[in-house]
Amino acid sequence: MPLPTHAWERKPLAAGLYLVATPIGNLADITLRAVHTLALVDAVACEDTRQSAHLLTALGLHKPLLAVHEHNEREGAQKVVERLQRGERVAYISDAGTPAVSDPGAALVQAVREAGCRCLPLPGASSALAALSVAGDVSKRGFRFIGFLPAKGSERAAALQAAVMDACSVVLFESPHRVEALAAELARACPARPLTVARELTKQFEAIHTLAAGEWPAWLAADPNRRRGEFVLVLHGTVTGPSAAPQATGPGSPGHAQPSTPEEQAAHRVLAILLQDLPVKQAATLSAEISGLPKKRLYQWALDLKDAQGEGVADA
Repeated sequence: MPLPTHAWERKPLAAGLYLVATPIGNLADITLRAVHTLALVDAVACEDTRQSAHLLTALGLHKPLLAVHEHNEREGAQKVVERLQRGERVAYISDAGTPAVSDPGAALVQAVREAGCRCLPLPGASSALAALSVAGDVSKRGFRFIGFLPAKGSERAAALQAAVMDACSVVLFESPHRVEALAAELARACPARPLTVARELTKQFEAIHTLAAGEWPAWLAADPNRRRGEFVLVLHGTVTGPSAAPQATGPGSPGHAQPSTPEEQAAHRVLAILLQDLPVKQAATLSAEISGLPKKRLYQWALDLKDAQGEGVADA
């Protein structure tokens, strides 16, 4: 039985850059429109030419491939722009999922727009949205996409602290060689907060499990297979405010107010960034000037952040 002919199949493909979402594991998740577009474009810009060649071969397609990845995106973008200015149609695909979100592509889109060329999105597979849809998070506070946290040091500690202080759902990515460290960090920071662990989404060994963050390290340790593959994590939002976020353990901290409003959460994130390079008092003062919140409150949050990082308050 032939597939129905859609309106977009009857129209010629106009010149422009087409951001095409590709499967994150299961080839069947490619959309009909994506296949149609990839068949008609003049070239395919991609994150990895070898991986993209395998995808196109599986779809029965053969196209000129242009490497545009994180190490050459600015230069590669100019080559794409030159093609578009000649009236060509170019698709851009990342290794998996929707381009320009966690993968390269944003700089390419910016260059194309600055050149006055068209840029069109073709929606499709997204590991972040797939994990959110199956998390069953009932907080209904929206979500914040973080992706991969910084690898180490105070920058990682500050980013993690900002994430667990957020009242909305937070989406994180993690690789198998760092997943145990992240599990331990989340268990310490917000042990009671629900966490959905999605591993190898859409692939043969896909596994999805929801548990309290404090239970995650033991759950990982119970089976070596649970530490394999790529992870998408949904730290569920707080239903009645950030009461599930960590309570500081520094002097005088029990019972003091934690960030709850969007303005307070934004100020807390700014504070966490400033603390990477500034002393506590100076970071608190600047955060208060930026946000308009009381300096005393921001100073206490700064002490909490330093305490959570195990750095003490000698520089206060």
